[in-house]
Amino acid sequence: MIKSYWNKGKKQKFITIFVSLILIIALFMFRDDYQPALLFLRKYIFVIILSLVVLFFGLRKFRSSESTGKRLGILALLIGFFALIYVLGWYLKLYDYMKTYNVFNDLNKVEINDLPLTQNERIQPLRNIFSMANESVGETKDVSLPHLVRVDNENKWTMAIQPSEKYVMQQISDNTEEVFAVSSTTPFPRFSNENRIPVTFSIGESLKFSRNTYNAVVQRFNPWMLFNYEPSDTFYMKNDSGDWVQVVSLIKWKGFFFPYPSFGGVMIIDSGEHDFNDYMERITIGKGTFVSPDEIKNYPFLNKQNTLAEKVSQLQAESLKFLGGFSDPLPWNMETAVKIPLMPKDQNQQPYVTDFDFAGSNSDAYSGLYHWFGLEPVGDERTSLSYSVFIPADGTDKMYYYDHATKKQGYAGVSAMPLKVKESRKEYDWNASTPVEFRPYIKDIAGRKRMFFLGTISSISDTDAKQFDGSATPDLVLIDSEYRDVIWIDVKHPSTWDKEVYDQLGEAWRASEGIGYFYQDDLMDEDLMIQQAVDSIMAIPQVNQNKDEIERLKRKLDSLQAIEDQD
Repeated sequence: MIKSYWNKGKKQKFITIFVSLILIIALFMFRDDYQPALLFLRKYIFVIILSLVVLFFGLRKFRSSESTGKRLGILALLIGFFALIYVLGWYLKLYDYMKTYNVFNDLNKVEINDLPLTQNERIQPLRNIFSMANESVGETKDVSLPHLVRVDNENKWTMAIQPSEKYVMQQISDNTEEVFAVSSTTPFPRFSNENRIPVTFSIGESLKFSRNTYNAVVQRFNPWMLFNYEPSDTFYMKNDSGDWVQVVSLIKWKGFFFPYPSFGGVMIIDSGEHDFNDYMERITIGKGTFVSPDEIKNYPFLNKQNTLAEKVSQLQAESLKFLGGFSDPLPWNMETAVKIPLMPKDQNQQPYVTDFDFAGSNSDAYSGLYHWFGLEPVGDERTSLSYSVFIPADGTDKMYYYDHATKKQGYAGVSAMPLKVKESRKEYDWNASTPVEFRPYIKDIAGRKRMFFLGTISSISDTDAKQFDGSATPDLVLIDSEYRDVIWIDVKHPSTWDKEVYDQLGEAWRASEGIGYFYQDDLMDEDLMIQQAVDSIMAIPQVNQNKDEIERLKRKLDSLQAIEDQD
């Protein structure tokens, strides 16, 4: 048809060339708009090709068949095939099952036999920080979702103050001009003065068209990356020069049969004003500097940093359900199958980004930020802690896991914690408040490593379940995952937490484990003063090893005395 139109004359040739150029320019300029369709083809390429092949030969056979019965039979087979594809692939989630299995096979899994310690404990949960940040901005501003990152060797919540999505004109014309950087270890987060950083980004998560972060990053992709990469979480941090940058985590899709997501590196977007040159760069080749996973080691500010997309780490952690074999997660097995527990009331879901100290844990893991998961058995009524999973937050190609179930530790999992907290304080109005985000708290207390969960009590809006009210001095709880006891701790004095735990549980540990005495600051006996310690010096209780024998002889003597008295 095009050839016949081309041969009609010069005018038709001009129109054909002009329309072709327009189409080529449109394909180049608007690739960010149709890239989701390319990703869809990439994610389901095997299923699509299989369906097209079956459909092609089915219709071919249908057309060549003269009998009505054969034609009806072929149509029935085609309908049955596509119904089977839907039932197995989507309804029964077999496609996701195979995708997760591919992730499991691709993972560099390392089992550790010693839990790391936690450090730089964050006080406020993510939703509290998000609510308090929104309380500190004006009507035409929004706050991006907070992320925990390392800034100047300190863990901070960072988020952009950006034009509100309710006001379209601001999204088109305004820049992102400020960033919040709030310490995660303080009970008093401040959203003013030095924690409100003036920095201008012409690219933003809430901005429109080519100035949108997603669009600008996709425009930067080459043709191969358009089919295999997608932008994910956006982080705000300082680069090696001390300048604030946006770091966009990238997801790379691997494999042909049941493709699966993996960490694909990052795109770094520098700060700067919006001008004509910036505009031309955005609409033509996009914005950002691509850093592949292999090149991240060349950027010190990206090492031991939080740049991994949570969508990737969640699938990696979930894939541990295949540790018992390919068929173990099937409904008739499930001996070792596990899941990521879901927390209620729109709380922040796992992973919980946590700072771990792996020194002395007999592994090559670095000390820094990790995505932590507490995996539990798949049944709703089972809430034990099966695995602790530590995924390096900087995308390092390793996943560390600790097998609580095989060691028969019997620890309670994250989903068991809310009810234990509510049971410990029945006088609370738990309809208006709820314990949230139970992140791990692992410390050396009373002679060995002990695992707790640190939770925060948040108030919830009656009108909006996603609105969490974060107090500057929230109530905090520590729950011993082994003994299930709840300790309400003083948020203003983190240095006293371990002693508060010992004061409440010391007697139980002593009765159950036969431990000695710790934190003996007030011993009155001068002979015991040398055993006085703050945390680690143990005073062993005096035990008479012949006690049982003496008791037996005493009872025998009493019996003989009783017989003599009767005579």
